[in-house]
Amino acid sequence: MAQVSRIKQNFHEDCEKALNDQINLELTASYIYQSMSFYFNRDDVALPGFHKFFKENSDEEREHAEKFMKYQNKRGGRVVLMDVKSPEKNEWTNGLESLTDALELEKKVNDSLLKLHALASQRNDPHLTDFLEEEFLDEQVESIKKLGDLITRLKRAGSEGLGEYLFDKDLSS
Repeated sequence: MAQVSRIKQNFHEDCEKALNDQINLELTASYIYQSMSFYFNRDDVALPGFHKFFKENSDEEREHAEKFMKYQNKRGGRVVLMDVKSPEKNEWTNGLESLTDALELEKKVNDSLLKLHALASQRNDPHLTDFLEEEFLDEQVESIKKLGDLITRLKRAGSEGLGEYLFDKDLSS
């Protein structure tokens, strides 16, 4: 049986469990972005800008998971890693479909963060709410906005053929 940490204070077990769930979601998002990244790196797809963009997103989501793990330990909680769900798809029709899927994924992550924030407020944990506000909430909104902008720009350029190629070149820079 795991021993309770000496440093644990005002850290409700519901918040600790929700943090572990968030860690899993961040790792799942990283896994999905990695799948997207290497799809666009295939010889029959060959869109290096999309590859780079989704690789950076994968790395960022993994960094988020690690930041949550460090926080969990800092508060005296216990990191409990769970199975990471495999991506529901491994191929995309075009860049537009992948960006649309990425937008939905970011909205899902944001919704989870907002629920975690609400739980921390309900459990009177100002440290956790501050951590979420300082480290994640604004960044999440910025990611959603960026993806929305990219979708609009790709639609404007043309989501297949030359438009997609030019858009991909722009993503590379």
